[in-house]
Amino acid sequence: MAVKIRSNRKHKEKIVNLAATVLILIFAALVLLPIWWIFRSSLMSTGTLNEYPPSFIPHEWLWSNYSKALETFKYWTYFKNTFSIIIPAVTFGTITAIFCGYAFARLNFRGKRLFFNICVGTILLPGMVTLIPLYIFWTKFLGLGDTYWPLILPFLTGGGFFNIFLIRQFFMTIPRDLDEAASIDGAGRMRILWTILVPSIKPAVVVVGMMLFIQIWNDLLQQIIYINSMDKFTFAIALTNFTGSFGTNWPVALSAAFMTILPGIIIYLFGQKSFVEGIVLTGMKN
Repeated sequence: MAVKIRSNRKHKEKIVNLAATVLILIFAALVLLPIWWIFRSSLMSTGTLNEYPPSFIPHEWLWSNYSKALETFKYWTYFKNTFSIIIPAVTFGTITAIFCGYAFARLNFRGKRLFFNICVGTILLPGMVTLIPLYIFWTKFLGLGDTYWPLILPFLTGGGFFNIFLIRQFFMTIPRDLDEAASIDGAGRMRILWTILVPSIKPAVVVVGMMLFIQIWNDLLQQIIYINSMDKFTFAIALTNFTGSFGTNWPVALSAAFMTILPGIIIYLFGQKSFVEGIVLTGMKN
């Protein structure tokens, strides 16, 4: 009787696992469908693209659409401009988020709870409320209009409180015994932070870096406000203008669009393991 019950249980588990796998595959296909549709459309002619019903796979693969897009879409210039913002902003944002998270998790200072509550309150403040005051501050007072500095310097404060909160939560999962043991051996706070604590929260650091990357990559509003010169355009601004200029030639416009999303896909593929692990482990104790 016990063997039969165990056999039925295993059979039910197999059915549940199979159903879960099928469901995950369906959701994965739905997520990947827009990317495939852009890629597939970029390899078609205008006439084929307008056919109804649409074909899921191109009848002929027109790779020449990419060369046509590169004739007018200065891909490598926009690539350089975009990463001129992303690299320092992500670097500054991640490092300062680590310092702030460490301070809230490990240090004791006057007003710590008050400062933490104020930082939490900033999450409730819509970005549109501070848009005009910040624009006046960066352009009128500091004269940094049409430069990348207004898009980089704000990340010296951790790139937003959520990043600081995430790092803090991970630090709080690490026993203080490690700090005390290293301190007894003569290690200072900075050495404890960078040689013991930071390697222990690698998933959280990767999550913060990737979230900052995505935030800057998709931030059309801020970039279009502060950047005016065409030679300083980023992918987001350049693609908007390119699509407007070549709206009738959608295959060429979609070729440029696919080339702009490709770096983000590649970076995510390299960091997806740590990214998922960091999200899953957020807030877990020990």
